Amino acid sequence: MIVRTSSSDHARAAPAITGLVLAGGQGRRMGTVDKGLVPLAGRPMVAHVLERLAPQVDDILINANQHAAEYAAFGHRVIADTIDGFAGPLAGLQVGLANASHALVATVPCDSPFLPADLVARLAAALEAEGCELAVARTFDQPHPVFALVRRAVLPHLTQFLEGGGRKIDAWYSALRIVQVPFDDEADAFRNINTTDELRQADG
Repeated sequence: MIVRTSSSDHARAAPAITGLVLAGGQGRRMGTVDKGLVPLAGRPMVAHVLERLAPQVDDILINANQHAAEYAAFGHRVIADTIDGFAGPLAGLQVGLANASHALVATVPCDSPFLPADLVARLAAALEAEGCELAVARTFDQPHPVFALVRRAVLPHLTQFLEGGGRKIDAWYSALRIVQVPFDDEADAFRNINTTDELRQADG
């Protein structure tokens, strides 16, 4: 299901929302570096993400499995996966839902410094309109599963999925009521930086 929402209203929608920055990966495609801390335009990449996300949410958690002190220096609580072995974004979402202060959690990756300024508002409008459990951003025919707004109530279902060995986001989504929210007008905002070449292009 796809819901079309207006891009003209950039105000954050109620109710209160916790933002979750997913920085728990190993950055294999960039030479096994912590991508959130890689400099972009003179600042760590995660600083750009936080700058865009902070006005859209009520508080922020950072999911990181290494360099916790460096991430904590940005002034937000840092939480690590409870599942060992860099289990992927669902493990980060699971610990984020478990520690969130609010009933809704907005997730973004640490390597997408250009994320839309109206991301959370548009996801929230679709989630409320459709009464779904999860809203995910989409550009044209490409969903972006780590750009999502999730109800904290799905935590038991996610925990059970992970404990059963599940790791694939689309497999977990298949059992939920989800809505895909088009951002075709802001497709470039979902550009992420996975390689040193992409970093050079973004920095140029």
